[in-house]
Amino acid sequence: MTPPDHVPAAGSEAAGDGGRAVVQALHALVRAEAVAEADAAGTEAADLEQSVWLRLLERGTGPGLPTDPVRWVRAAVRTEARAARRRIRRERAYPAGEPPGDWAGWPERIAVGADERRALRTAVGRLPGRCPRLLEAMLAPHDPTYQEIAGELGMSQGSLGPMRSRCLGCLRRMLAAEVVAPELRGMER
Repeated sequence: MTPPDHVPAAGSEAAGDGGRAVVQALHALVRAEAVAEADAAGTEAADLEQSVWLRLLERGTGPGLPTDPVRWVRAAVRTEARAARRRIRRERAYPAGEPPGDWAGWPERIAVGADERRALRTAVGRLPGRCPRLLEAMLAPHDPTYQEIAGELGMSQGSLGPMRSRCLGCLRRMLAAEVVAPELRGMER
């Protein structure tokens, strides 16, 4: 991949224009580098690309745009690819069919847990938009990884976290409105 013809430097007028010219000039390079590194990292190119643009955006609020944007993009893509490889190596699914923790010998815990799961799944089904599909995928008994969930839902793995946070916030507000506050026990003042 040859570098773009003109990439504005950090002190140029275009860099002062919010870096829009840098983004336009580097778009093809970021995409090509992400595609080249994605398979080896075991992730999607779109996720690497999104991470690099986020790093550039974060950098824009600090010391400004990089002085050599082409070199910076290549290094950033490789850094994000290494981080993705480390994350994938650390991800471990729970054994199939087993909930985390020791539930054996506690029938009341099993009954309460079943009631809570039933109430949770009912509430998840009432959520708006794409939230029910996302949370159902995350609650799947085979405990899928983010990569598997992203593939199942046809979305970027990097978008799962923010979407999950919004959906869980909505679910939390919904359940808080339905649950009665527990009674105070013991000595009350």
